[in-house]
Amino acid sequence: MSLFERYLTLWVALCIVAGLTLGALLPGVFASLARLEYASVNLIVAVLIWAMVYPMMVAVDLSSLKSVGQRPKGLMITVVINWLIKPFTMAALGVLFFQYLFAGLIDGDKATEYIAGLILLGAAPCTAMVFVWSQMTKGDANYTLVQVSLNDLIMVVAFAPIVAFLLGVTDIAVPWETLILSTVLYVVIPLVAGVLTRSALIRQGGEAAVAAFTARIKPASVMGLLLTVVLLFGFQGPVILAQPGLIALLAVPIIIQSYGIFALGYGWAYLWKLPHKIAAPCALIGTSNFFELAVAVAIGLFGLNSGAALVTVVGVLVEVPVMLSLVAFANRTRGKFPQ
Repeated sequence: MSLFERYLTLWVALCIVAGLTLGALLPGVFASLARLEYASVNLIVAVLIWAMVYPMMVAVDLSSLKSVGQRPKGLMITVVINWLIKPFTMAALGVLFFQYLFAGLIDGDKATEYIAGLILLGAAPCTAMVFVWSQMTKGDANYTLVQVSLNDLIMVVAFAPIVAFLLGVTDIAVPWETLILSTVLYVVIPLVAGVLTRSALIRQGGEAAVAAFTARIKPASVMGLLLTVVLLFGFQGPVILAQPGLIALLAVPIIIQSYGIFALGYGWAYLWKLPHKIAAPCALIGTSNFFELAVAVAIGLFGLNSGAALVTVVGVLVEVPVMLSLVAFANRTRGKFPQ
């Protein structure tokens, strides 16, 4: 794990402070940046999001799918959790907290946007950080690669319909054109570009060339994320400064979802007596959110200064400490699983 990845929560927190400060000091600059858009897509944010997503898509190895049937139980757990459970429990938690439990503590007009942000987080599975979590639990690297590749392919066809369905169920207007455009821009095109890049690198120097290339461009991914956070909080500054406890409230359902989904996946793997090198990455992949995609689509659907975009950034803020705690738990319980 690189220095940036290990302390990602700290860097995100510092960028939040920077965004709030710059937004208060330079409101005109941020207003000008917000106007740089085409077809409801902010051009600066689009470039930053591509910088985030593309390096992750280079890691997708379609040839690994040939072994998809070798360990069907682990794959079944992750696919069921990611696509049949996780998006729906996240939507349910959003409704519970933002329409009922926290109704008197938040801006009622923003409640539906907060729910939408949670839906986007729940429907966007497994960031490339799962390779790090798998490595830290001594997980099977090839199995993890198969899992990520399979989920990314499912995401191409399932992400937009699930998001649209859940937005509709929660009475949020579904901007279909923007949703499809966002899926194409931030999933399909980066995935195709990543696969083509990987193929070219394999021809030139094999897996070593892929590893060297991804190591070189990984800082661009992290910087894209951090600069996006600065922009988002620059736009959100007045709202957050008026409600300083808002971030903590938004984090509550995300944290509950993360620990609950991990417990489900890890417990399921334990009952099926999967080896720990499969059980740990299986549960962690189900828990992790593709927060870069969630941020991108939230901005595309609801705007830079929306509640939905704010929730997805809070998802970034809590992801690393939560996942590190789950990694530690998985390592402590290794002896309870077959080896």
